Amino acid sequence: MKIAVPKEIKNHEYRVALTPTGARELFDRGHQVKLQTGAGEGAGFPDADYEAAGARMEADVDALWSWSELILKVKEPQPDELARLDEGKTLFTYLHLAADENLTRGLMESKATCIAYETITSPHGGLPLLAPMSAVAGRMSVQAGAHSLEKAQGGAGVLLPGVPGVPPARVTVIGGGVVGENAARMALGLGADVTILDTSIPRLETLDHRYQGRMKTAFSSADTLDEAVRESDLIIGAVLVPGAAAPKLITRQQLGDMKPGSVLVDVAIDQGGCFETSRATTHAEPTYVVDGVVHYCVANMPGAVARTSTQALTNATLPFVMALADKGWKQALSDDPHFRPGLNVHQGQVTYPAVAEAFGLDSADPATLLK
Repeated sequence: MKIAVPKEIKNHEYRVALTPTGARELFDRGHQVKLQTGAGEGAGFPDADYEAAGARMEADVDALWSWSELILKVKEPQPDELARLDEGKTLFTYLHLAADENLTRGLMESKATCIAYETITSPHGGLPLLAPMSAVAGRMSVQAGAHSLEKAQGGAGVLLPGVPGVPPARVTVIGGGVVGENAARMALGLGADVTILDTSIPRLETLDHRYQGRMKTAFSSADTLDEAVRESDLIIGAVLVPGAAAPKLITRQQLGDMKPGSVLVDVAIDQGGCFETSRATTHAEPTYVVDGVVHYCVANMPGAVARTSTQALTNATLPFVMALADKGWKQALSDDPHFRPGLNVHQGQVTYPAVAEAFGLDSADPATLLK
């Protein structure tokens, strides 16, 4: 199969969809791999490493897309990239369509087959291709939040761990999944006073047992959210409804109850954000202030640690890439019921119900398309 890896063009996105090791695995299986010249440089992988692995480099991005059968990316297609998609091509990347109607309709118009990393499931009920970036984003959210609390960044001038005689910052993490646990773990390691909220009692029990009560756990309710708004120095939004828009858990009105200079970090921004006042930002301008509260809402947070993120992502995606390359998308999805939910758009039809529901569109059944 002809597999193309273009250079990511989203603002300050340095990741690449395939490491040289991954390219070698595909080459050894008889597939043709081409990367856009310089695609891996931002993650520390020079062109020579890919060429040594059997891949070829292509400077002409239009020629690369035209040549391809399977396109591997990290982030959702940008407008210039949408124009290069057409019927017969398979796109495999993060899509997060429920937060972007224009992108959804653009993919429908392309007639391409679009498979999303974030909606593929596992036999254990997890999201295996979302998990590595969720872990990265969860850990980075605390770094970003701690930096945003500094006075020079518009924050209250609070040091996360405090010092002897001065109490640590209060950190609340909303959501106890992969993002939330990694955020809470990082904040705890830095010495903050950490509370994690979730609506699953079994999950809270697991976290309480795992951390031996060192982090507080609380059932997420209107009352506990109100308390978090009043008392926290840093709130990290880590909620996820797979493939669907994130629920809005903190309203604009509630910002008035927050401490001046407190910080909101919205890790759910790819799915529309879990705070009413959230809007996507970039690494170039990561924060903004609403009613005295600093908002950090970078939509591609793991792109800032591109080498770590690229290695973690390829570790997770490569088995699925090999299945697509060896079998083609239809057979690969037919053979694996957990791969099948990754199909989001095909031949102009939305195939993931939560995306269709978000925009009032009809949803096609993937099982029917695979027959």
